[in-house]
Amino acid sequence: MSAFLSIEGVGMRFGGLQALSDVSFTVEQGAVVGLIGPNGSGKTTLMNIISGVLKPTAGRVMFANRAIDSVPTYRVCKLGIGRTFQTPRIIPELTVLDNVMAGGWSEARATFVEALVSAPRAIRDERGLHGSALALLSGLGLRALAQRPAAAMTHAELRFVEIARALMHSPGFILLDEPASGLTDTEIDRLGHVIGALRRQGVGVLLVEHHTDLVFGASDVVTTLNFGRVIRTGTPDAVRADPEVRRVYLGE
Repeated sequence: MSAFLSIEGVGMRFGGLQALSDVSFTVEQGAVVGLIGPNGSGKTTLMNIISGVLKPTAGRVMFANRAIDSVPTYRVCKLGIGRTFQTPRIIPELTVLDNVMAGGWSEARATFVEALVSAPRAIRDERGLHGSALALLSGLGLRALAQRPAAAMTHAELRFVEIARALMHSPGFILLDEPASGLTDTEIDRLGHVIGALRRQGVGVLLVEHHTDLVFGASDVVTTLNFGRVIRTGTPDAVRADPEVRRVYLGE
């Protein structure tokens, strides 16, 4: 496989704070890379750089052989990168189905005016999004909840709804930011199956997570950050056994 996402010497400075320094690693297409490290190590900052929220002060981010470190967020999405957040971001007044459908509107072909007057192309767009959203909810075991208000969902259900929404534009790569936070062991096992299914479908995954059993069980490669620097990248077994990783992160 060729490199799909490449982080090349990325640095990020906020005034006098060096949040990231010379961070480099790659994620192959269809692979799962776990990104771990203590709180404040720079994981979310890196996610924000990849997704276009922040522009790095050094280095570059390549996606499918294209530099994206200066690309705005909406363009990063259209290029094929999806993302979830530490706290699920939903529109509580809408149904679960409508929240998922919202993730696909960037791919709609109808103009704003066509949508306002329910023109044929707008109707076709909505039907297509409706079908895709239902299929994703079915795959995640949530189809029965499609018409329920999102505000009535449990925390775990919202985690999976957000993943469904991120998949609505058929990304080639997805950033999962602490998706297991607040989940039970059974729900974490279910999340692991979802990540495995994404891998089998050829979707690259960058998994930021504190639940080490999930990270080491689901990832092909694990990268560890500490104080904004990469201290170890390797197989899950190699990273778990690394003395420095054990000292700064695993507490051993």
